Amino acid sequence: MDFIDLPQLLAARGTLRLPGSKSISNRVLLLAALASGDTELRDLLQSDDTARMIDALRKLGVKVEALADKGFRVSGVGGVFPLRQADLFLGNAGTAFRSLTAVLALAGGDYRLSGVARMHERPIADLVDALRQLGAEITYAEQGGFPPLLISAPTPCPVDLVRVRGDVSSQFLSGLLMALPLRGVATTVEVVGELISRPYVDITLASMARFGVEVLREGWQRFTVAAGSAYRSPGVVEVEGDASSASYFLALGALGGGPLRVEGVGRDSLQGDVRFADALAGMGAKITVGDSWIEAAAADNGRLRGVDLDCNHIPDAAMTLATVALFAEGPTILRNVASWRVKETDRIAAMACELQKLGASVETGDDFIRIVPPARDRGLRPAAIDTYDDHRMAMCFSLAALGTPLRINDPAAVGKTFPDYFTRFAAVTQPVPVVAIDGTSASGKGTVASRVAAALGWHYLDSGALYRLTALAARRAAVGWDDEAAVAGIAANLDVDFAGGVTRLSGEDVGDAIRSEEISGGASRVAALPAVRAALLFRQRAFRRPPGLVADGRDMGAVVFPDSMTKVFLTASVEIRAERRHKQLIEKGIAASIAALLLDLRERDERDSQRCVAPMQQSADAELLDTTNLTIATAVAQVLDWVNKVSERG
Repeated sequence: MDFIDLPQLLAARGTLRLPGSKSISNRVLLLAALASGDTELRDLLQSDDTARMIDALRKLGVKVEALADKGFRVSGVGGVFPLRQADLFLGNAGTAFRSLTAVLALAGGDYRLSGVARMHERPIADLVDALRQLGAEITYAEQGGFPPLLISAPTPCPVDLVRVRGDVSSQFLSGLLMALPLRGVATTVEVVGELISRPYVDITLASMARFGVEVLREGWQRFTVAAGSAYRSPGVVEVEGDASSASYFLALGALGGGPLRVEGVGRDSLQGDVRFADALAGMGAKITVGDSWIEAAAADNGRLRGVDLDCNHIPDAAMTLATVALFAEGPTILRNVASWRVKETDRIAAMACELQKLGASVETGDDFIRIVPPARDRGLRPAAIDTYDDHRMAMCFSLAALGTPLRINDPAAVGKTFPDYFTRFAAVTQPVPVVAIDGTSASGKGTVASRVAAALGWHYLDSGALYRLTALAARRAAVGWDDEAAVAGIAANLDVDFAGGVTRLSGEDVGDAIRSEEISGGASRVAALPAVRAALLFRQRAFRRPPGLVADGRDMGAVVFPDSMTKVFLTASVEIRAERRHKQLIEKGIAASIAALLLDLRERDERDSQRCVAPMQQSADAELLDTTNLTIATAVAQVLDWVNKVSERG
């Protein structure tokens, strides 16, 4: 499985230009296609969801031309698609699926609409039932009430009033409204039950108005499209930034100190999710708003407070609040989020599962989630977060890196709405710094690294200890060091504790046991196994805690912490290293042969430098430090000098 490991963060600040709004992008793409005349769409979101819509429009015979600077020119078809038969695959793009279902049901023609497995689990019966009231001919290809759908030309129908449920998804109403001008007769839509996600309906109405169709709204229950309504191109449409995407970065600013400014949305935004900023302010964050920007910074006392909030107005951005709740004082309750159940995944269930991995206590119901953060003295637990093929799960949980090292599984899910999210995330965040000290066995790197850590007041990681512990645990379990799968399983489940400078395995002090020559050799052998290195990778990265980390090993700078602020490669002549090892063993009362030690070190060097995964070698950006003729104090002073120079530059 693909993953991205996020280091624990110290701060977040800066300025970021948002990608175009997904909700607006897919709406204006469809309306531009239905309109008369050509429309230039500027700052259109380029993501999986919009790619699905563009691909579908092209298969329907619409000319969609890519321009420079994220622009597109759409040649409108005046409500009549050139191709009247098409098989459309829409992935997991809900906005594209629901709106195209409604439009094609009234446009005339034979179409098949399908998506990924999760799309086939997302209910669509309420929209289909409403369209059938207007004469639409729609058949469920597999399971009743769910995609895939087969659509045929509609039957002429004089009905001028149609009812649709509003309490499952506002996309049903939006799709219906965008399709109604194709009928040519006055039609009123009556919403049954409470309409959820009303701000998204506002986006639909505003987008339709841009293309010349005004909808008469009577409260949130009745919507009328006049007879003779037809879409006309406005010429140029500027797509504002995505307010849902803004929520992650505003939360970063509130949690990471800030100030962090997002550009592309502001007080004049069409999108209801800009009110996420109000929710953050209610939790204590400092929020400043301009015409086309919003800025967030930490609360005056540095702590946010839990809230009890009805989230009907910000259903997508409310997910971000669930992760922010991990850092708040007291519980946070997010209500009226039943729509989470029918999104890319069951977001209430998924959010509860992943929040609990981090140490939160979570209670859920049909339409709410209650989050109690872990006690401040415990903090968040390092965890591997599953994303359920849901872009918002991946982005929401990235915020937890402000409290713990984190692994995000399947990070490519962000491609649905924000393909370069993690690159932009890294640009405005400051990770815990690392000094990586790699080198040959017995070159002094462990002693140097531990003393550098002490001088800086940072944490220390002896990565070799994890491989030694793995070798020892395998030996005790009677597992051969060359049994890759079995050793990797042992590595993944090590019961290890380094508290108080004592190394414990399953509660037993094994500090001396893992330093024996036999286990040292075993450590070198298991470290050459790719599955073992993969199993221990995140465990090593989880040592990266504030205020900083000094890590020693064979691949700390090249593989485990490639973004280390300072990288050092220690070495010494093999003869000197053999003498040092011989002296250590004699002082412990262990008999040893210089000749045997020389042979063993040469074999280890060969094995470590030639292994197929993460071979021991000096990386191009590492400082070389030969300790053959240096004292420990001199070597430590040199490393600290390199660290200080980097700190002064940065």
